[in-house]
Amino acid sequence: MGRRALVVVLDACGVGALPDAADYGDAGTNTLGHLAQAAGGLELPTLQRLGLGSILPLDGVPPASDPVLHGRLHALGPGKDSTSGHWELMGVVAAAPPPTYPHGFPPEIVREIERIAGRAVLCNAPCDGLAAIEDHGAQALAEGGLIIYTSQDSVLQIAAHEAAVPVGELYGICARVREVMSGEHAIGRVIARPFDGLATTGFERTSRRRDFALPPPTRSHLDALQDAHVPVHAVGKVDQLFAGHGIDAAHPGATNAEAIETTTALLRRLDTGLLFVNLIETDQVYGHRKDVAGFHGALRAIDAAVARWLELSRPDDLLILTADHGCDPLHPGTDHTREHAPLLAAFDGHDGRRHDGPLADVGASVLRWLTGRDEPDLPGRPFVS
Repeated sequence: MGRRALVVVLDACGVGALPDAADYGDAGTNTLGHLAQAAGGLELPTLQRLGLGSILPLDGVPPASDPVLHGRLHALGPGKDSTSGHWELMGVVAAAPPPTYPHGFPPEIVREIERIAGRAVLCNAPCDGLAAIEDHGAQALAEGGLIIYTSQDSVLQIAAHEAAVPVGELYGICARVREVMSGEHAIGRVIARPFDGLATTGFERTSRRRDFALPPPTRSHLDALQDAHVPVHAVGKVDQLFAGHGIDAAHPGATNAEAIETTTALLRRLDTGLLFVNLIETDQVYGHRKDVAGFHGALRAIDAAVARWLELSRPDDLLILTADHGCDPLHPGTDHTREHAPLLAAFDGHDGRRHDGPLADVGASVLRWLTGRDEPDLPGRPFVS
């Protein structure tokens, strides 16, 4: 029986603006700090005991008397989205930011999407996803059109009504668009966004989202684990964010409930390897909508899940809780925010110390924990011995 590591990304749970946040329009952001303020205090007993309130001041979450290793992590490269955040956790740092489209996509890209799909393009503007389907959903349903929109991030999102464009067809369109978006248009992600509903009752996204990401441009700590014959299991959108690179098995996690259930089942049966988990709803469902109560509720459910995972942990397990970026509920707009990520790491031999460093320290620590080796050509310094 070998060692195990569990890395859980609490999507969008940033803990304070990075030094260059002003360059992104994100000066003064602090997702968890401002969420706690807006909620009148957070109720997270397990995360409190681990030391979440020791990382930064949080209303309702005092510093722990006996915390695990804790601190804040920062990005080494550009970006503030899930792709760059997850990549950096595993030692992949982009040399330059991928392209963004603050005025929508150029005519030649729109024409190519229409040629690939044989369907009309609607919207084509930076837009909140919920507003996009509210404004264009009726036309998309009636005419079978594709709602194309983007944000401050390097994303091309394609929303289609499931009754007008079958989900399999939408995935096929997105896969072909992913191939087209290369070179100067090598956007970070093409995202399929199926939705359903009616104009009279409201349109809603379904759980069949799929991300078509660029493959990582460099080797990662996941690749190093595979070289050492350590199995890597991905839950939720992690596999899609890495385009399958460095992943041995992908497991379902379209919602937090599904990801938590999947993770719990895997912890009960896996004897060795890395379990790399994304919990998406603090970003996708509550963060972008600035739903403070919903965000807090999602964190409470995560808190209860972490308590169960600690009960299932063995003495030779490493549990890491972190994030990929922020989505500050008190910041103008609905986009991600350029922030530090929290770090809570529970493992045998931790001394409760503070550790601040790059996101890549997570991947470096997992590699050392599971193999006893380091990868000197990759960024990151292990915080485990």
